[in-house]
Amino acid sequence: MSDIVKHNNDDREIEAKFKPRARLLIQLGDQLIKNESIALVELVKNSYDADANTVNIYMENVDQPENGVIIIEDDGYGMTVEIVENVWLEPGSDFKSNKIKNLEVSPKFKRLPIGEKGIGRFGVHKLGNIIELTTKSSDHNEVFVRIDWTDFDNYRYLNDVPIRIIERKIPLLFKSGKTGTNIIISNLRKDWERGTAREVKRAITALASPFENNDSFKPTFDIFDKPGWFDGLLKFDDIKEYSLFKFKITIEGSSIQDFLYEFTPWPTMTKLFERSVDKEDKLVKTLKNLTYRETGRKDIPFSLSDYKIGKVVFEGYIFDLDTFVLKLGVSDKKGFKDYLKFNGGIKVFRDGLRVYDYGEPENDWLGLDYRRFQQPTKAISNNLILGAVYLDRKDSSDLEEKTNREGFVDNDAYQAFKNSILHCIEIVETLRLTDKKKLKEYYGPTRKSEPLMTVLAEAKQYVEDRVKETEVKDQIIQYLFKIESDYKTVTNNLLKAAGAGLSMGVVVHEVEKIIHEVETVLHHEKGSDRVLKLVQRLSSLIDGYAEIIRKSNKSNENLIEIIDQSLFNTEYRLSAHKIEIIKAYQNYKGIARLKIAKNLLIGSIMNIVDNAIYWIEQNAINAIAEKTTFHGKLFINIYENENFVTLIFADNGPGFLIATDDITEPFVSAKPGGMGLGLHIVREIMESQKGRLIFPEQGDFEIPDEFKDGATIGFEFKK
Repeated sequence: MSDIVKHNNDDREIEAKFKPRARLLIQLGDQLIKNESIALVELVKNSYDADANTVNIYMENVDQPENGVIIIEDDGYGMTVEIVENVWLEPGSDFKSNKIKNLEVSPKFKRLPIGEKGIGRFGVHKLGNIIELTTKSSDHNEVFVRIDWTDFDNYRYLNDVPIRIIERKIPLLFKSGKTGTNIIISNLRKDWERGTAREVKRAITALASPFENNDSFKPTFDIFDKPGWFDGLLKFDDIKEYSLFKFKITIEGSSIQDFLYEFTPWPTMTKLFERSVDKEDKLVKTLKNLTYRETGRKDIPFSLSDYKIGKVVFEGYIFDLDTFVLKLGVSDKKGFKDYLKFNGGIKVFRDGLRVYDYGEPENDWLGLDYRRFQQPTKAISNNLILGAVYLDRKDSSDLEEKTNREGFVDNDAYQAFKNSILHCIEIVETLRLTDKKKLKEYYGPTRKSEPLMTVLAEAKQYVEDRVKETEVKDQIIQYLFKIESDYKTVTNNLLKAAGAGLSMGVVVHEVEKIIHEVETVLHHEKGSDRVLKLVQRLSSLIDGYAEIIRKSNKSNENLIEIIDQSLFNTEYRLSAHKIEIIKAYQNYKGIARLKIAKNLLIGSIMNIVDNAIYWIEQNAINAIAEKTTFHGKLFINIYENENFVTLIFADNGPGFLIATDDITEPFVSAKPGGMGLGLHIVREIMESQKGRLIFPEQGDFEIPDEFKDGATIGFEFKK
């Protein structure tokens, strides 16, 4: 026994108990339920758990708190007097959580309870000070309870507050054998306004998924004496017809089990045709497995098979809010945009009932808006999608709802669930990119002005031809030359900064690996030649990366040495992924010295190698899932003809999953989580070196057959 709990015979032992204050329930309602919508939703959830088919919410005089009334009535199985006393009046009751644990479903609709904390019903305090509960269960008396929350301030402890339960042998509300629960809330706590009422209407309407017809549960909400308050509220059925893209995906275990994406142009878009993509598509097949991505961290949960999450179904409608699209068929543009602003996003449903507050305007749980900011061409923001994720209650026990009703507890299971949804979104975004490009080609805005350099050249020519005054002409041309020079300087610096920025993540990744290895060797060997070599390697590695951010003047450089330096910089990652490098370039005997910017070329080669590692690894992942053998390889060679020296990279990954015409555009990438800037910057760098980034076809160069299905990229330099 520890010294802390030892005591002498003279010590006095006192038995004590927790004494919850009477105001505790009021605090639960105030602090755990953040608004009126959530409070009402909690009461509706109770009706769902009670096997109700309908639950109706009515309000009167809500703009006069002292006279206002809120009524919630359902046709569920009701409660007996024992349940009211020992469950409904017991904060934190485990009545429902035990049902969930024992998989005890409701008798009529076979539902597992949605609520399990035993405190949601106290959110009624958020709405009003007086609650009158009337409930009746089959073959039992009607039960009535009245609670005035203001009385709780008159008592010190919770068990001091008198609660009177009345049993009625002759029912007043539930007659003729009817069952259910009726709650009347009065002495409202706030003066309701039209905006709040519309928000609650939206929340109640969104409680059940709009994608599925759930005839077994129908919540309704109305305000009798405010008939105009809900005018102009668009419905899901009005909006979904305007979607241009839709999808439905089933995820289970460690992979995507089913997949359907559809491009559905409007009838007015006569130049476009519908397109559908299923699970047999090359992109989908390549990315179907949910496993750890090229992040360098093995602790990021991804696969659902590691947790009790069960089958996940994810579907959605995607819209386009560009002006040139809206003018082709949307009459009420403001109403359309407002609906998507307040209703857009991805909601989560468990057993058909909403899990709050996913999909609410203030909860960007998937970071869609941030992703859109990073990838404006490709990514989907919340106001562009109406999405729903469906879970099965009995199979998703590792996804535990927070006490405050603001989503799931952020554990590893939740992270895996979230990452799997994001993975699916990225596949859909990549497919959508192709159709969006066609949409813009045929119906987009007119092409904007030519690049700045062309405009400057035209301006200089105009001045030469039209301006007669020599002094003025010289000054104008001088300024135009200065603008051109400054523009080139800025562009060049941006290229260097971007190249360095894209490589910084790799720098940190590589350095961390070597430092960890140094630490391990020091721990086991207490210093040795091996440690010295590792430290020297670390120093050389950092020197190699430093080249990327040094001044980019062109000089006469040996192409073979640049390739060797680039591979040295990525050596550890290539080794970690067990990728074999076929260095055919080392046998090259032609012109190897070129006038190029060494630092920029090293960054470009590393970028290509980085992409190759990712996609080769993707094939390796799929091979493991399919129990086949795969060995990753990267082929590098130099080819020469009378005009060009061409550096070729070929890998045995899945090949290009996006058209090569599109893949060098900024923010376009098939790589999940990719920024889509790498190949764009490589193209710009090659052009700045008077070269070209090319995508050779089979037969253009002599490349081994084992690379014919992979990606082949070339750097073409003019002699």
